[in-house]
Amino acid sequence: MKDDSRQLEFMEMDLSEEPATAAVPVPDRSTLVQGAYDVAQHRGGILSSERRFVEEASRLAEVEGEISPWVPFMSYWPTYGVMNEAQRKWYMYWRTEVRQEKYPDTDLSYLFIHIYELLNGIGWSNSRDGYEQLKRLWMNYRERLPQLNIYMQEWMVDYVLVHSLQMSLSEVMDLSGGYLPAEMLDMELQRMLQDKVSDISLNMWQRYYDYDITLSKFYRDGGKEVMEQYIPRVMPLVHSYLERTRQAGLMPVLGPSDERTMERVLFRKGVYDDSIYGRSVSFKYMPIGEHTDFVQMVTRIYRCTENKWRELLGFRGRLRGQTLEPELANLIERYLDIAFANAQAEAVEQPVIRIDTEKLASLQRESEYVRMALTTEDNHTAEDRDQDVNHITSATNLMDTPVTATEETSLARETQNIATSGMSVEMFALQWDESAATDLDEEWLLFAEGLSPPHVQAIYALIGENPDMELMRVAEHYGTMPAHVLDEINDVAMETIGDLIIDGDRIVSDYIDVFEHVKR
Repeated sequence: MKDDSRQLEFMEMDLSEEPATAAVPVPDRSTLVQGAYDVAQHRGGILSSERRFVEEASRLAEVEGEISPWVPFMSYWPTYGVMNEAQRKWYMYWRTEVRQEKYPDTDLSYLFIHIYELLNGIGWSNSRDGYEQLKRLWMNYRERLPQLNIYMQEWMVDYVLVHSLQMSLSEVMDLSGGYLPAEMLDMELQRMLQDKVSDISLNMWQRYYDYDITLSKFYRDGGKEVMEQYIPRVMPLVHSYLERTRQAGLMPVLGPSDERTMERVLFRKGVYDDSIYGRSVSFKYMPIGEHTDFVQMVTRIYRCTENKWRELLGFRGRLRGQTLEPELANLIERYLDIAFANAQAEAVEQPVIRIDTEKLASLQRESEYVRMALTTEDNHTAEDRDQDVNHITSATNLMDTPVTATEETSLARETQNIATSGMSVEMFALQWDESAATDLDEEWLLFAEGLSPPHVQAIYALIGENPDMELMRVAEHYGTMPAHVLDEINDVAMETIGDLIIDGDRIVSDYIDVFEHVKR
């Protein structure tokens, strides 16, 4: 047993000499400022360290630094006052470089000082500009200085809230590797469900699933890329279908009594003067993540989508558990069948055709001449225009350089556009009878606006008496394939209506009644 009875012994020390200091001191918060800054006063009282920092930052806001050697700097609570002269010179030079969007290597403490300036409203003309500067700093230094992520993911959220920036917090979430506080996540998801569901990424959706999707063997073995691509497409498809059939999308039914208010302390662990924007900011949100029915619904949608892709890609095994109701499952599976078939068709190697580049250049020069001539229609007869167009067409017959069939199609389409640019060409637009137009939802009007003339003529063909022949004529006229035109129409429909309107080569039965009122 250890004997503690002996007296303590003390070492003599000569305190007449100053102890050696480290080359890079880490001062205590009480030593935030030195020299002249120690006696700074305001309205008869001692300024807080944060207020002194802001006043100094304001005086130095427009200072530009000259080239200076890098000097190490590490401080627990970095401010101007704890920097020596050499460190100040480097900081001013480095900040000047950063403002010119150059990002040389430096220490984290230098970075914090510039971030504190921006958080306190120093160095930007408007709040959006300040946000962009903070974002660029984060993006350019987060890999070199990973500790930055811990602070920036919180401070960027605070900045967006305190300045009421009308922007998506999803960007902050992506920058931070998927992190958002739960309350902020609910608030952001509510906004996006009411605004544009297709903008919600898998990264956000997976926070609401009732299990960790990253543990799936399919996800780890290549399925991640597929799910990242198609979950943001499947979710708006289901959302639109539910809105149309049940007058309610994916957003859970929550009442005013469910709304909560959150108070968030601003810029914690940073040098921030709370007399500028206040000590905290409050916001309201709906606790979507606590809604069991919502969590189960989005989880089942994900499980259905993954199982379909497992089938399409020949991946063994299926996810088990509660499944979607048949009508929703069929909707998702039908969409993925079409998407997979289109992807397979695009992957087929296209034949190689050869075009003589010299004659192509000659064609382009002659085409420009014809374009100019056609724009002065009053000076040309119909016979003149026919000769010019025939001249263009004959010039495309000589081929000798390899291009793909797609490039040939683009060339044909461009030649046709040139030949018709100066003529009186009817620009087709999809319109409905006046009696039906007043009853159409806005999404259908947006759909019509998004269609190009080939799309409109293809729709006319589909609702005509001989759809196959007429559709082929439209495709030949525009130098493309019928399937390609129909796919483009579906793309416009997904962006506006949120659903596919063409299945195979016919309009889906659910939408036939809409197109019965199309004006021709």
